[in-house]
Amino acid sequence: MKFGSVVIVAALGLAACGGGKKESEVQAAAPAPMRLSVATAAEVNWPIQVEASGAVAARTDAKIASRVMGYIRDVKVREGETVKAGQTLVVVEAEELTAQTLSAQAAAQAARDAMAEAEQGINSARANLDLANKTFARMQDLHAKHSLTDQEFDEAAARQRMAEAGLRMAEQRKKQAQSGIEAASQQARAASIQAGYTSLVAPFSGVVTARNADPGSLAVPGAPLLTIERAGAFRLEVGVGEDWVARLHMGQPAEVHIDGLDRSFNGRVSEIVPSVDPGSRTFTAKIDLPQEPGLRSGLFGRATFQFGDRKTIAAPETAVSDRGQTKWMFVVDNGVARARIVTLGERHGELVEVLSGVSAGEHVVAPAPAGLVDGTPVESGN
Repeated sequence: MKFGSVVIVAALGLAACGGGKKESEVQAAAPAPMRLSVATAAEVNWPIQVEASGAVAARTDAKIASRVMGYIRDVKVREGETVKAGQTLVVVEAEELTAQTLSAQAAAQAARDAMAEAEQGINSARANLDLANKTFARMQDLHAKHSLTDQEFDEAAARQRMAEAGLRMAEQRKKQAQSGIEAASQQARAASIQAGYTSLVAPFSGVVTARNADPGSLAVPGAPLLTIERAGAFRLEVGVGEDWVARLHMGQPAEVHIDGLDRSFNGRVSEIVPSVDPGSRTFTAKIDLPQEPGLRSGLFGRATFQFGDRKTIAAPETAVSDRGQTKWMFVVDNGVARARIVTLGERHGELVEVLSGVSAGEHVVAPAPAGLVDGTPVESGN
């Protein structure tokens, strides 16, 4: 009990000493309020955004491959080189095709020669038949007058039939020669087309992005020798989570940022691959990009899609203070700054989403100065 009495006496003594001060002196001892800028945490329509990352790819590219097997004689372009449509890129040696072309051409010439002989044979056969017909007519008249024996008449008739058969044979040889010409011509055209495959040309104007062949190496049908991308036509291919792909649609706008160029621009979804990647559980969305200088395949990019909005509480991001692993905001309550631990969500522009710690309508210090502590008197400087 004595310990308690001492405390009470000491307290009374302090109170008695303080009672002697003037009221103006007490007010002068209180700290002056800090003049700070404040903002109101408000309920806003917060955009529902989904970000997806991927790489830039050409809208159109072509793998240049040989259709015939042969050794490469020349590769006329290098990686990064710009080419024009129809420009010769690779030349392949194919001696067998050259031999086939010459053989087909020779066969076609032989068939034409046979055709000429068949024409001559027809002319000769027609002349023989004409003579045989006239002779048979005279013999028939003589035989009717009993001026010709039966044997002589039969011989004249036989010669007529032989002339008719000769003409039919000549006409048949002409048909065979005609067929031979057509077959040889087709072989010659096919051989010429095959020979044309030895010169590989650019299907469109663009840029060579890969070269897989050198002179002296063997060109195998179907094996890519060069890759060309069409100039000025690129798109960003990103992986969109399967939870969001149902809300994605063709023509949907997207804000695209290319890190390598440090530029952002608008694009639109041009294609959605219907199959899901089993590893990442994402669908591939392809976004057409405008013609921008510096764009090329392989650049990393991010696309942001917006799917409407939702209600949430937002405050300026400058109101957030970092203290260790926690985030704080200072709320002005009756002229005093009160520290609040807050849980933050997404950021959008200069605003941050406040999930907990601050309610809509409360005033927060923004920006929050480094020396501000809980309980500091403040007044608005707005």
